[in-house]
Amino acid sequence: MKPLSNEKMKLTAHVYLGDSKEQLKRLPDDSVDLIVTSPPYADQRKSTYGGIHHDDYVEWFLPISAELLRVLKPTGTFVLNIKEKVVEGERSTYVMELILAMRKQGWLWTEEFIWHKKNCYPGKWPNRFRDAWERLLQFNKSRKFNMYQEEVMVPMGDWATSRLKNLSATDKIRDNSKVGSGFGKNISNWLERDKAYPTNVLHLATECSNKNHSAAFPEELPEWFIKLFTKPDDLILDPFMGSGTTLLVANRMWRNAIGIEVVPEYCEMVKEKLKLLEPPLFETKTKYEPAELKRRAAVR
Repeated sequence: MKPLSNEKMKLTAHVYLGDSKEQLKRLPDDSVDLIVTSPPYADQRKSTYGGIHHDDYVEWFLPISAELLRVLKPTGTFVLNIKEKVVEGERSTYVMELILAMRKQGWLWTEEFIWHKKNCYPGKWPNRFRDAWERLLQFNKSRKFNMYQEEVMVPMGDWATSRLKNLSATDKIRDNSKVGSGFGKNISNWLERDKAYPTNVLHLATECSNKNHSAAFPEELPEWFIKLFTKPDDLILDPFMGSGTTLLVANRMWRNAIGIEVVPEYCEMVKEKLKLLEPPLFETKTKYEPAELKRRAAVR
């Protein structure tokens, strides 16, 4: 998808200091195209965010998700990065409980993506193996939402060389499903294609350029969902901004962005990073209030 090519395009990055539940009230209804965030997990980041006990997590999160439901456009998407923790040798159920509670709140649980951490840290536990994945839960307000699947297509892969080499007669027609679902496939449709649609498993490393935040995720993570669910000039929100990865990636991709963070040091850090983002084309004007960033013209 090409960026907008207006002679004078305005790009914004808003940074709000404070609690998400309160700061979200400043945003108008149906104004955000995509929410991508990773809130503090249960009983984690205690030194930074105080920690939320797993038994209290749903009650803590629901007022925030209610505000997110209000500000998200009917065509928008909410992607929630979260993971269960282990409590006394067994997995906590707070993520499953949260999904059910959010469905009652009005959210549609549309899809679940898996972030496979290709370089997860080694370790040993007496009753389990190391975690190599995290959940990325997709929620929507309506069943019809913006989705640009072609933007995240991947190379066909080596399987196409052998699978498409010698097609049978069945492969050249719309073969009926073997399970009687009514859906079938025509393998020959892929003969001239060099790309395919991806799976719902994202294979990304855990490393990121930021070393100043306790739980920053790689830039490729928000980038993938921004490509999939938005177009240039759309508005991206991260209500738990942290080191600002989502905001920085959004602006680089010609999207407007809003970040909310309760830690002043992180707000200041993100503000400085935004100043450094393409210096000739951007300028910030305020500290924690909305900062208008101007891009004179498309450069790609």
